[in-house]
Formats: sequence, structure tokens, C-alpha cells
Amino acid sequence: MHTLGIQILAEYYECSAELLSDVSFVENMLLQAAEEMQATVITSAFHHFSPMGVSGVVVIQESHIAIHTWPEYQYAAIDIFTCGTELQPIKAYKYLLKALKASNGSMMELLRGHKSLMPAGAEAPPFSEDAVTPVFHRNVWFTERNNGMAFSLRHKGNVLHNKRSDFQKVQMYDTYEYGKMLVLDEKIMTTERDEFAYHEMVSHVPLLVHPNPKRVLVIGGGDGGTAREVLKHNSVEEVVVVEIDGDVVTVCQEHLPGLADAFSDSRVTLKIEDGIAWLKKQESDQFDVIIVDSTDPEGPAEGLFGNSFYEDVYRTLNENGIVVVQGESPMFNQSTFQAIRQCHAGIFGPENVHTYLVHIPTYPSGMWSFGYASKGLHPTLDLDENRVTKFCNQHPLKYYNPGIHKSAFVLPNFVKEMVDTEPLYA
Repeated sequence: MHTLGIQILAEYYECSAELLSDVSFVENMLLQAAEEMQATVITSAFHHFSPMGVSGVVVIQESHIAIHTWPEYQYAAIDIFTCGTELQPIKAYKYLLKALKASNGSMMELLRGHKSLMPAGAEAPPFSEDAVTPVFHRNVWFTERNNGMAFSLRHKGNVLHNKRSDFQKVQMYDTYEYGKMLVLDEKIMTTERDEFAYHEMVSHVPLLVHPNPKRVLVIGGGDGGTAREVLKHNSVEEVVVVEIDGDVVTVCQEHLPGLADAFSDSRVTLKIEDGIAWLKKQESDQFDVIIVDSTDPEGPAEGLFGNSFYEDVYRTLNENGIVVVQGESPMFNQSTFQAIRQCHAGIFGPENVHTYLVHIPTYPSGMWSFGYASKGLHPTLDLDENRVTKFCNQHPLKYYNPGIHKSAFVLPNFVKEMVDTEPLYA
């Protein structure tokens, strides 16, 4: 052997743009390319750029395979380097051409490290039979990007579910720190580790203010977490869940049974329909509590933030009925946060509209809000604390308790200013 290694510089054109922006696919593709040429993988590290593009490297015992993608140009540049001449990097090149669905590609093969140019007598140290085989270590991250900020979680590499439904892109990851994670259109919806904060606060606040909730409607909530919490209330006779995307329900039933098992309860009626259209067809005075468990105001959830929808919410609520809606972050999405409150105030009256906060680490800024509106019940003054204490003693909740209920409505000064100086509650 007259050289230390072989390097292939490869270019791929007219590739699948969607694949080039899928960091998990790209990582698995390079791992398979290493296997095609029988290399020994040591580690992998990949990053997804905003708004698109992936860079990454698979370190092999024989050197590396590196990639950078430009989805907007349907182009990828790949560097395959192998020490010695035993491996055949051309096999990796051909595999990648097929995996990227490229219409054409080009390559340049270089021989690296010519021994004739090295000091005379230079030799590699003898190989030790006791050498330890390297342990493969993956370093792949999912990153959610929002308006100049990002939040990343390292996951185990293989995406458990990654398909586009009729409404949105549905993904399920297995992360190291937060367990299974549902992602819709590249936005984190829920994780096993912190889902309890959202689901307990969106459910128990209205259900424990209402003196006798029997019929509850959940708009959205396809993961099942809200229904699970609602079912903890013995007075509840029926929970109607109207979720637009049946794929979300199916994926969560498979990967998040701790949430989605609620759909098997006999008190739950699950409807795979557009919640806006479904509610418009319903008769008045049907529900004691309505919970709008929606995604952000875009895509299939956009209409869940408008006046027309909340007029139907008001109409279908019974006397003393309560609605709670996820209200976005006052730290991150101020315009939507304020618009929700103004919408509710115009329909329910300003005196019947309140805001409360919850801490959710995987949501933008970590500070999240819920909008509370009712036909007369005040969220703290009409609260029976003895009933709340009894309920909490019966159920092993992780976030909600009597003190949290009342303090959640005590708002920081900057939030008070945004909601027209809502008064503090004792």
C-alpha cells in the first residue's frame, strides 16, 4: 500500500428535498453507507439547521463519512474517507446515490497520504490483539425553532413514527431526557416527562371550579392526556373528544399508552372530525366544561382561535359553564396570547375572563398560559378548597394542588399589563 487512505468527494443532484431536511433519515442513511463498505462505526453527530439543511458526521474506526445538505437546491455534498485500502468507499457512494433518490451524482477519488513523501523508516505501531472494540455512540438531536430561538433534545436516532397525515407531519421520537415525544409539524406537543403539567392544569382547574361537571367536551386532545385527567372526576358521566387527525390518536395509542389508554374508557366518546364544524352542528346548553386542547394557531388548529368558534363554545355551554383554552406563552407569543383574551372578553364579558400560568419545560420559553372564561363562576372565589384537597388526596397528581390552583392566577407584572392589569387574587 503506497497511500494512507482513500477519500471520495461526492456530490448528489436533484435529491428528495424532504429527505435532505430529515436529520434522522440522513443519520441512518450514513450509518447504512458505513455498513455497505463494512466499516466499524464509533459515533455519529448530526445537526438540523434553520430553516432547513442537515450537517453531520459518522465517525468510523477507519475515519469518517460527513455530509451537508441544501434541501432548497435538492443538493448534498458528502465526504467519504477511509484509512487504508481494504474498504471500498465506492460502495458507500453508490448506496447514497440510491438512498437520496438523486437523479445524478458525481465523485472524485483521491489517494491521501503518499508514503513516498514521508520520512524514511516511518512505521505504524504494532496492532494489539487486546485492543478494545469501540462502542457506537449516537449524537442526534431534534430541534424546534421559533422566531429566533430554539430548543433541542437528544434522541436515540431512529424515529418511531415519521409520516405526513392528511393535516400535518406526525412524528414520535424517543428522547434521552424526556422519554417519548410527540411532534406535529416540527413543534413539540407533549413528552412523557413533563406532560402532566399541561394536562393536569388544563383539566383540574375548570373541573374543580365547576360544582358538578357531568358532561365535558375536549376539542383536540388526540394524545389522550386531557381525557385521562378528566376521567379522574367521579361526577363526569361523559367525555366527548373531537380530534381532527386520527393519525395522532393511532400513534399515541401505540407509543404513549399512558395517555391514550383513556380512549378505551366507556365514558369517552371519540370523534375524528373537525372540531369547529362539529361544534357548530351541536344543540345549545350541552356541556358543563369545554377544554380546547389545541396546537398553535396555524394549520388545522387555526380556526380554534377565532370569534365564530367561541360563539359556538358559549352557546353550547350550560349555565355556569366553563371553557379553558391553551393560551400560548406571554413571554414568547404575545400577540396570540392577547388576542385570545380579547376574543373571550368580547363573548363572555371581561369580568368572566381570567388568565393562569403553568411551567412546561419543553414549550417555548417554559412559561405557558391558559385562558379561562365562564358564564359566571370565578376561578378562585368560587373554589371549594375542601373539595380540592379531598380530590388531591385521592389522586397522586404531580403538578396540581390547592395552592397551585390559586397561585396560578397570580400573574407577574409584565403579564398583568398585557391583560389590562388583572387584579391579584388572595
